[in-house]
Amino acid sequence: MFQKMKGTYDLLPKDTGKWQSLERTIRNVSKLFNYSEIRTPILENTELFHRGVGEDTDMVSKETYDFIDRGKRSNTLRPEGTAGVARSYIENKLYADKVPVQKFYYVGSMFRYERPQKGRYRQFAQFGAEAFGSNSPMLDAEIISYAVSVLKALKINDVEVQVNSIGDKESKVAYQKALIEYLKKDIGTLCGDCQKRYVKNPLRILDCKVDKDTELLKNAPKPIDYLNESSKLHFEGVIKYLNSMGIKYVVNKNLVRGLDYYTHTVFEVNANLETLGAQNTICGGGRYNDLVSSLGGPNTPGVGFSFGLERLMFALESIDFKGDPNFLHLYLMILGEEQKEDGMAMLNRCRLGGLSSDIDFLDKAMKGKFKQADFLNSRFVAIYGELEKAEGLINIKDQSTKKEVRINKDQLYNHIVTELMNPEPSGCGCGSDDSDDDCGGDCESDGGTCNC
Repeated sequence: MFQKMKGTYDLLPKDTGKWQSLERTIRNVSKLFNYSEIRTPILENTELFHRGVGEDTDMVSKETYDFIDRGKRSNTLRPEGTAGVARSYIENKLYADKVPVQKFYYVGSMFRYERPQKGRYRQFAQFGAEAFGSNSPMLDAEIISYAVSVLKALKINDVEVQVNSIGDKESKVAYQKALIEYLKKDIGTLCGDCQKRYVKNPLRILDCKVDKDTELLKNAPKPIDYLNESSKLHFEGVIKYLNSMGIKYVVNKNLVRGLDYYTHTVFEVNANLETLGAQNTICGGGRYNDLVSSLGGPNTPGVGFSFGLERLMFALESIDFKGDPNFLHLYLMILGEEQKEDGMAMLNRCRLGGLSSDIDFLDKAMKGKFKQADFLNSRFVAIYGELEKAEGLINIKDQSTKKEVRINKDQLYNHIVTELMNPEPSGCGCGSDDSDDDCGGDCESDGGTCNC
């Protein structure tokens, strides 16, 4: 028997309603911010991630799925979305579009070879957004507001943004010199990876998962203290616009992001939820003004963020997120072989008209058919047998009101649509077509609710 690979999972029909609801919320909020969906390949040239993300990042050095194809080319399953979107932006010359600021979002699978744990997998889904073409701090503030708005739309309200600035290239060089000098005599006390980073990319030491809580790193110089004047002004602008929008934030001077392409603003969004506990970071992002040019494109600034959707779905467990309910408009019960042709025609008509519909394919007994209709949460149940065929009629029952009627079989679709548009039953509501005939008009009705 074959089993799924370690670090992957099957998303079963009982859970897909939640994912569809989550993705629809993402798309709706993205539309509000005027971000358009982009879809890039899962496979990219390996060099794209080495140049874009950074040779010395854990993602590239330890976690990517790399392979040589039959054409002797080195390929990588994408570990993140930003580099691929930047590549597409350059390759398709979107920088020459009539709209100077290009704004995208994506939802798709990413791949990293890391230790699987709750909410973290080797194949995982990511939602991200990228905006190219403006260095305005307003765009940084917008992208943060966008991320927070997605959470608010999902009813995750206790949210805090942690924000910092690592400055432009000049500021990063000045800070790197100070950090090297500070760590010089104690670098041997840090992990082996940090000792390698000290030589190749000292800023990466601040993102170390092993030593980040040591006093040495806690007391290290802060990037924000080495910003040049233009970087200070940019960060002050971001803070000003966050204040104007009423977005809750704290300036975290220790915050750096783990990818080499970041410049200026970096941020994380934390959600205070029981399921997340202390590890409550749910989104991360920042500005990357040098990424496009480093990949061979024009000098174009950019800013973005990403969510891991499995982690987001894990967070939603705290608020009992239900997602889309599973239901049918119609469950059709066919009695007898001779009636199946008519039944399939009626079923198809209802489906083409937009009604979710199903039928019994196993010729179960009536008890089994009704059980299946209940399990599938069908609003209407219709019965079509030999007698109904002879008379050109069909029996239909509204499971929510218990109203039963016998109608022309050609009116099945129209009847259901009419009932869906007028959910409150008319007349006495006792389930009769003609209350005077069936209940004698003796029942007391209040607002369409039968009190017989």
